[in-house]
Amino acid sequence: MKIICIGRNYADHAAEMKAELPSAPVFFMKPDTALLKDDVFYFPGFTNEIHYECELVVKIDRVGKHIDPAFAHKYYSSVGLGIDFTARDLQAECKTKGLPWEIAKAFDQSAVVSSQWIPITPEAFDSLSFEFYQNGTLKQHGNPTMMLFNIDQIIAYISKFITLKTGDLIFTGTPAGVGPIAIGDELVGTLNGQEMYRIAVK
Repeated sequence: MKIICIGRNYADHAAEMKAELPSAPVFFMKPDTALLKDDVFYFPGFTNEIHYECELVVKIDRVGKHIDPAFAHKYYSSVGLGIDFTARDLQAECKTKGLPWEIAKAFDQSAVVSSQWIPITPEAFDSLSFEFYQNGTLKQHGNPTMMLFNIDQIIAYISKFITLKTGDLIFTGTPAGVGPIAIGDELVGTLNGQEMYRIAVK
């Protein structure tokens, strides 16, 4: 199982990160050990600044390579909600040195994925709406119409380079509003008004 994450897929988030808009999907990967196994995230000792990034997550249903965008909708049927945790201080250091920044994105427990999955049709995908709350305060809101590259374009693009397999997860990018977490926080994500996860930071 692979975890494939799309970066800078919302214009407002790219702006808040002072990053250029991409001309094609930008993706990076997390290992399966990045999956958070329960509802508690333990703040690691190697960083002083971890940010949340709430994202729609699509699960791949079948093996595919060189998928045509017109047929990409045949490769998924459910959507969940996740958090791409980012060690922002480590990421900034890596960017300054021109180094890869997996150390800031791919660490253990850096990928929250809801245990619930909502069945979805291609026609209904754009009607999805998600929210992220930190200690009861709304911090992020997004929907697929805000994405620079839609899920079919993302699947088609990734499959040019990497074979997609059943069970692979695609994090589709985050809207504006990312920010730091702290020990004691409670993080809640909702999708179409349904609570998808509640994470305690310890």
